[in-house]
Amino acid sequence: MLNNQDKKYLRGLAQNLSPLVQIGKSGLSMNVYDTLDTALEAHELVKVNLLKTAPLETREAAIECAANTHAEVVHIVGRTFILYRRSKENKLGLKK
Repeated sequence: MLNNQDKKYLRGLAQNLSPLVQIGKSGLSMNVYDTLDTALEAHELVKVNLLKTAPLETREAAIECAANTHAEVVHIVGRTFILYRRSKENKLGLKK
C-alpha cells in the first residue's frame, strides 16, 4: 500500500513519461492486461491513456487494470492514469 509521500514521489517521476498503453474501443481485454503486466515488470511505473472511443470511464478502467495486474493506482487525471507495481529488482527503491 502506497502512502501519500510515495504517491507524490511517483507522480513526479511519471510527469515526464509517455503513455505506454492505450485503451481503445475494444476496452479491457486479456491483451491489455498482458501488456500492462509486462510493462509493470519492466518499468514499475506505467502511464495509461484512455482513448475517447473507449467504452469505460477512466476511474473504472484504472481500478479494473490495477485489480487484474496486482498494481496500485497512483493518480488519475483526465483520461490518463498511472499504475505502480514493485518489480523483483525494486528499480525505483520504494520501501515496503
